[in-house]
Amino acid sequence: MSDLQQKDKFEFNKLQKRLRHHVGDAIVDYNMIEDGDKVMVCLSGGKDSFTMLDVLMNLQKTAPIKFELIAVNLDQKQPDFPEHVLPAYLESLGVPYHIIEKDTYSIVKRVIPEGNTTCGLCSRLRRGTLYGYAEANGITKIALGHHRDDILETFFLNIFYGGKLKAMPPKLLSDDKKNIVIRPLAYMREKDIERYAAFRDYPIIPCNLCGSQINLQRQAMKMMLSTWDKQFPGRLETIFTSLQNVAPSQLADRQLFDFAGLMRGESIPETLVEEHAGLDVLAM
Repeated sequence: MSDLQQKDKFEFNKLQKRLRHHVGDAIVDYNMIEDGDKVMVCLSGGKDSFTMLDVLMNLQKTAPIKFELIAVNLDQKQPDFPEHVLPAYLESLGVPYHIIEKDTYSIVKRVIPEGNTTCGLCSRLRRGTLYGYAEANGITKIALGHHRDDILETFFLNIFYGGKLKAMPPKLLSDDKKNIVIRPLAYMREKDIERYAAFRDYPIIPCNLCGSQINLQRQAMKMMLSTWDKQFPGRLETIFTSLQNVAPSQLADRQLFDFAGLMRGESIPETLVEEHAGLDVLAM
């Protein structure tokens, strides 16, 4: 083995260990997977979902609990979709899998005017189909491949365009209360996933087969975060940590905190006071 090959192997092993650690921490922190769970790993054919399946399969071998994995892909009948790629890859892994065939592409094209972004409706149709499959097949957890950068992009999209402090939670109960969605990659950086996918040489399927427009708002958030990451190392980690350390009394949501009923002499948890003092110092 050449020096370059040894270096590549060392870098891969180090990266793989870090990704497993991140996924393991996220699963434990949010109790994402429990003994006896049947986890549906949603595969899009992109780097994120391939990496999620890879890491979960490895953790399944060493985890102190027993859980099932089933890889599921929704073939939406987009033009030129390479139908053979995922089945061949999943067969080579020996993982249970299922391909759902549903022509949501035609629905989207019929409903959305030409030139408009199709991603919103496409996402809703895809989510409904996957939820339906989960309910019909005893799935207890639905795993999606959103990573830390996706969560932060969504956070800022909601701030700038939605007027909400809202992101993607690592664990979510669906609106119909019938499905639990988990995001095992919540602690992972996208750039680490990109490196890992390059090492693994996954058979990536492009996500622009439907010809839909790029989500320009999300692209702007991605560029903003990328610039911050280069100019201010550690900033993204700090922002993500802030999503895990919310002080309701230091915001302005009257439904989240009883500002109207706040009285002199009332005891406020010391943690909130300390956090407020810390913010004052940072603002100076």
